[in-house]
Amino acid sequence: MTLPSDHPRVQFRTVGKSYGEVAAVRNISLDIAAGTLVTLLGPSGCGKTSTLRLIAGLEHPTSGRILIDGQDVTHLSAAERDVSMVFQSYALFPHMNVLENTAYGLLASGMKRREAEESAVAKLKAVGLAGFERRLPSELSGGQQQRVAVARAIVLEPKVLLFDEPLSNLDAKLRRQVRDDIRALQQNLGLTVVYVTHDQDEALAVSDRIVVMQGGFIVQDGTPRDLYERPANRFIADFIGNANLIPVQVMACDGDLATITLGTVRMQVPHRGLSPGPALMAIRPHAVRVAAGKTGVPFRGRVCKAAYLGGHIEYVVAIETVGAEVFVIDGNVHAPLAVGEVVDVSILVADTALVPASDEK
Repeated sequence: MTLPSDHPRVQFRTVGKSYGEVAAVRNISLDIAAGTLVTLLGPSGCGKTSTLRLIAGLEHPTSGRILIDGQDVTHLSAAERDVSMVFQSYALFPHMNVLENTAYGLLASGMKRREAEESAVAKLKAVGLAGFERRLPSELSGGQQQRVAVARAIVLEPKVLLFDEPLSNLDAKLRRQVRDDIRALQQNLGLTVVYVTHDQDEALAVSDRIVVMQGGFIVQDGTPRDLYERPANRFIADFIGNANLIPVQVMACDGDLATITLGTVRMQVPHRGLSPGPALMAIRPHAVRVAAGKTGVPFRGRVCKAAYLGGHIEYVVAIETVGAEVFVIDGNVHAPLAVGEVVDVSILVADTALVPASDEK
């Protein structure tokens, strides 16, 4: 039966997981819809991998319930959950060729060899590895080994496919390629995927939804655009996209807009529920414009650092009237600014967001 995309395939109901006195997951509730790719994102130790292992049945919760397709699987073993996992290390059998690795789970479940190999060949074709069936893992690139691991997981036709930091062993260029392959495969086959990473760009690129975790809690849950453009607090703003967090004062709110002071300058921005008082303005690096010469913009700054990265230049600019340094990404590589140069600084208000001054729960 094909489930509608808004059907909750995985449900967490106030799930907690503790290891002795250490709480890894703290009473989280979460719905993951069928046919979507949801990424668990956060720094090391935030609880994302523990959450993934709870779905897989590799760990069992200390409290709460876990449901898959409406069935309570809280106390079921990993083998009873119809879930497959792609591990960070790929976990391929080195003495088996690609076809044997891919068909292994089917053969272990009792399927006849001919049927298992036919299914394995079809899944290898789906991940772009037709013709590689007789090769050993040692004869494959890292990206090809990753694809074998994916084929071995999807050949079982699981209800949920889990990825644990799947790209961490690949170089930057290959990461982008395999990342795009995983996303395309998920969409083409309508898979329900839960994906763990600590890489913000990776999460933004592949996800229908991103669940950001910190200290075992869910801090914010939304689409990539929601998290980037409307961060809930300073942690999200800083963790997703490296925002400049500049102290401001909210003077007054009128309708949806707040009048704020940034240094000596007043401007209007959406208040996003904040009341008058201290706050932070999250300013994305691409929202800061720097230029030599006097152009009448509100702020003047001095270039502290400059780094040429081919397609853009990264600057750190000190703005004396604001009392802060800002990180800037500038695409004008043909007119670089020198360290020590005095520059005009302007801010694209549409690419900023107000967040609370503190992240107190």
